[in-house]
Amino acid sequence: MNVARQDESNDDSLAMNTHFGFQTVAEEEKAKKVAGVFSSVAEKYDLMNDLMSGGMHRLWKAFTIAQSGVREGSRVLDIAGGSGDLAREFARRAGSSGEVWLTDINRSMLEVGRDRLFDHGLVLPIAQCDAERLPFPADYFHCVSVAFGLRNMTHKEAALAEMQRVLRPGGRLLVLEFSRIWRPLSGLYDWYSFSVIPWIGKKVTGDEASYRYLAESIRVHPEQEALKSMMERAGLEDVEYFNLAAGVVALHCGHKY
Repeated sequence: MNVARQDESNDDSLAMNTHFGFQTVAEEEKAKKVAGVFSSVAEKYDLMNDLMSGGMHRLWKAFTIAQSGVREGSRVLDIAGGSGDLAREFARRAGSSGEVWLTDINRSMLEVGRDRLFDHGLVLPIAQCDAERLPFPADYFHCVSVAFGLRNMTHKEAALAEMQRVLRPGGRLLVLEFSRIWRPLSGLYDWYSFSVIPWIGKKVTGDEASYRYLAESIRVHPEQEALKSMMERAGLEDVEYFNLAAGVVALHCGHKY
């Protein structure tokens, strides 16, 4: 379900434009462009994550799982779940009495995730949906997670508000996302992001442009404190974050009471 939203601002130019990497594009264009990126890279998404991060993304996701509080019987919503690696681990923790949903707005990514889950003997409920308009009841999930997906959403505030809405009281929201690296390392990180990553993308997937966009999207995403404030405005409480790999990635955790 991909629903375009109309900003209520009186400034039409602000209502209609947003970031796509370093470009300014019409809001309705962004969803199409992001869909094109992930449709292009879906089949080799996990391989590229391993190559780009040196396998570190698996440790970041393991840390996220450890902070989730998910246990036997938990209901979990994994948003922008892509290839299903987080959903798979959540399902193992939630057990047969739990309920773990894998969702993504991109059909190609969702199909890859479904097939990977099948390969591990898991049949989970799956939904193709827009994080800004979640098709789930309020106060339902014990845990909601989004890993490396929030920065690609057009209206991040709306998406965070929806995540807060579907959490049950006592529930926890986990946002794992690229963030701001420790400043002394920023020069080296920029060189790696804009020179090495697009080159790897070209060699492995034949798509240099998509990986250049992914590097750009990190730079326009809110940094740690800004994202914490966004989560608080969405109604989350006791929001804290953990810097991983010197701030290359941050895990934000918020609670609904």
